[in-house]
Amino acid sequence: MKKILDLISAQVMAAFEACGYDASYGKTGISNRPDLCEYQCNGAMAAKKAYQKAPIVIAQEVAEKLQGNGIFAEVNAVNPGFINIRVSGGFLADYLREMQSDGNLSVEKTREPETILLDYGGPNVAKPLHVGHLRSAIIGESVKRIARFMGHKVIGDVHLGDWGLQMGLIITEVRHRQPELPYFDEQFTGEYPKEAPFTISELEEIYPTASAKSKEDAAYRDEALEATAKLQDGVRGYRALWQHILDVSVTDLRKNYQNLNVEFDLWKGESDARTYIPEMVARMKQGGFAYEDQGALIVDVKEERDTKEVPPCIILKSDGAALYTTTDLATIVDRMQTYKPDHIIYIVDKRQEMHFTQVFRCARKTGLVQEDTKLTFLGFGTMNGKDGKPFKTREGGVMRLETLIADINAEMYKKIVENHEVDPQEAKETAKLVGLSAIKYGDLSNQASKDYVFDIDKFTSFEGNTGPYLLYTIVRIKSILNKYRENGGILQKGHILAPANESEKGMMMELVKFNSMIEQAFEEIAPHKVCSFVYELANAFNRFYHETRILGEEDAARQTSWIELLDLTREVLETSIDLLGFAAPERM
Repeated sequence: MKKILDLISAQVMAAFEACGYDASYGKTGISNRPDLCEYQCNGAMAAKKAYQKAPIVIAQEVAEKLQGNGIFAEVNAVNPGFINIRVSGGFLADYLREMQSDGNLSVEKTREPETILLDYGGPNVAKPLHVGHLRSAIIGESVKRIARFMGHKVIGDVHLGDWGLQMGLIITEVRHRQPELPYFDEQFTGEYPKEAPFTISELEEIYPTASAKSKEDAAYRDEALEATAKLQDGVRGYRALWQHILDVSVTDLRKNYQNLNVEFDLWKGESDARTYIPEMVARMKQGGFAYEDQGALIVDVKEERDTKEVPPCIILKSDGAALYTTTDLATIVDRMQTYKPDHIIYIVDKRQEMHFTQVFRCARKTGLVQEDTKLTFLGFGTMNGKDGKPFKTREGGVMRLETLIADINAEMYKKIVENHEVDPQEAKETAKLVGLSAIKYGDLSNQASKDYVFDIDKFTSFEGNTGPYLLYTIVRIKSILNKYRENGGILQKGHILAPANESEKGMMMELVKFNSMIEQAFEEIAPHKVCSFVYELANAFNRFYHETRILGEEDAARQTSWIELLDLTREVLETSIDLLGFAAPERM
């Protein structure tokens, strides 16, 4: 379906042309003064110079030409040359009936689907997920869903941190604790145990212990560096132990991401890029891009237009070791060869912007990507506590993600049971849904690049701009629809009438924005625009609900129209929150 703003603009542009002016001056936008009008065209003022006419004269001519057009309820020329527009209720009703019958709820799918590879999540193996991992997972999941809704092929990759010194540290600490394990016996030729020699809880304790030791004991650190080298050189026992680390960690990570309703298509890591590094480095040397500087291999990526220093890309350290830059570049090689993406989007902490500037420039300069391959960095801000500092536990430590989820669920459970008699098990399931909405909406309602305060009291409230408020609104609509059915009513489509009052028209005006909002949210990679839309639509519904006796309406045609309007509102709201990564319960 065409966007309603395009339909309105087309009529105004035709009127400009009919009056002898260039049609482009008729482009119309949403009014920022809804008390005066719903839509506004400012083209008459832009046409002043070209036609040597007072803008108000041009506006009056165009407004006169639009009189009698059934799309508009009111068109006025206002000094110094604005054209103020109110649309007709009949036009809105026609549009919404067409929206009802559209399987995509008026959203036009892209005519040129792209393959988009989305890099989000980015956890390190052998470490628990903490609140610092929250934003990448939540934002990435929503971006993926929005892009798929627009018709694109999207591949989500968790991109695990599963290589490098941290692996050597874990192997070293396991060796100190259990030296008798066969992984450390170079003469062992049999099959290694299928069961890992540690649990996830033990593994999560092993890494920080090893990391602390390496900072205090140089010999221990050297041993860890040697273990890292052996792992990367393919020593059989070390590779088998590393596989155990991966298996135990990924099993736990999958469970935690599942609790967030976050799914990945690929569970690849830095290690998957290692085989591409030698050939990539050779190509960079042969192409004259990479050269040695103080023993390290680097590629210059600065450009004349730079206003700040952009350091060169270090491809290999002086000892020949790879860095994050190396594996990120090799990962691009893997992705281009395996998936041939048109667009790669990285959803990462905004403090890594310089790193990705270097990586993107290096990838383009050395020909790792096609000329038309898009590389996008979406940097997100920090999730802070009420003190304005990064979110911590009461004891001052980094909060585990599962702890945060449990705390939110407990708070929602308490609120659900305190005023209602409800089955405890049902209340727990509902608390999970509402708790997830609190976490995700609390995050996504902020522009990704901005820091925000994670306020549990605010985010779990059933009032205001929160996830629970949205779910309560959806459940309220479902309750009305269920009562309508219980009273013998049958849900239908195609019977929405022109609005009977201003609050109904207000709700209609919000609904018709859905397709343009989705398109904008995709193009700008901006899930917060979905949040703004659903909040305004929920508010519009609640105003209408409080002013209207829906189930008590005696006019059958009018009641049918309202019920269909509510059902469409429910469908749009539920589709929107699914794009944000959460769902509504049947009742609360």
